[in-house]
Amino acid sequence: MKEEIINLLKKEGKLSNETIDEIKQVDVNDFTNIVEEIGKEKTEYIKADEISKDLNTKYIGKNLYVFKEVQSTNTIAKFLSANGAPDGSVIISERQTAAKGRSGKSWESPLGGVWLSIVLNPHVDHSKLPLITLATGVAVAKTLEKIGIENPEIKWPNDIFINGKKTCGILTEAIAKFNTIENVIVGVGIDVNVDIDNFPETLKEGSTTIEKELGERISESYLIKTFLEEFENISDLFDNEGFEAILKEWRKRSYSIGKIVEVREPFNKYYDGYVIGINREGALIVEKIDGTLEKVISGECIIKN
Repeated sequence: MKEEIINLLKKEGKLSNETIDEIKQVDVNDFTNIVEEIGKEKTEYIKADEISKDLNTKYIGKNLYVFKEVQSTNTIAKFLSANGAPDGSVIISERQTAAKGRSGKSWESPLGGVWLSIVLNPHVDHSKLPLITLATGVAVAKTLEKIGIENPEIKWPNDIFINGKKTCGILTEAIAKFNTIENVIVGVGIDVNVDIDNFPETLKEGSTTIEKELGERISESYLIKTFLEEFENISDLFDNEGFEAILKEWRKRSYSIGKIVEVREPFNKYYDGYVIGINREGALIVEKIDGTLEKVISGECIIKN
């Protein structure tokens, strides 16, 4: 994290080479104010004032930072959350240069996309983290429905699909101390107006964009504003009605249920199965070829044709 913060400060012209050498000998947290100032500077493509204007939330996005370019919004969110960023703070970047998805996979983040992270203080234990990811998926799907996308689907555990192609990924990370979760960072990446032709060949065929599906460009700032409102609505639903209400919304939009999949769990545990459903803990229930049931808590499910 330290190197990434130093790189941001250097890129923005806030540090000289001599100062960088000095920082390497001190606590980079002393430069929190400078990082916050950079996040409040004027940006060209995503406008903080357009997001904040009439934003109908109580706390999500009320503390907002927009950067021109960072390596990863999740890393900046971790840094700011460790230095007093309040619950619901949102970190956005017009582009990311070293973003990661689940299992360390690289995430293409050029101009034209929505790349953001939300700082949460959810007061939950580690077992509830998968539920936060699933709830975020519901919020993204409802956002896409609101802007005119028909039938967005959620692929367990963290992807959003439109017409069988991926358009969004979610990465939830916990900041813990002494086995207690202090903060949760929810990272969301949505391919809005990006040019898929510039993606690596391995990603082109399975990806789509909001622009392509709608047949027109949509403002990234407007999409962010809509998502933040939906995210808070889902958070309120979780607090007031419990996760069962969110599971109901998730199941209606599931891309995974009813599919034959290859399950890839940690420690090279691979097997094929049929997805039956999802339980109250957010685990996928898969029937294996021999008829036994498996509860998939973490890992990856690859849809098989």
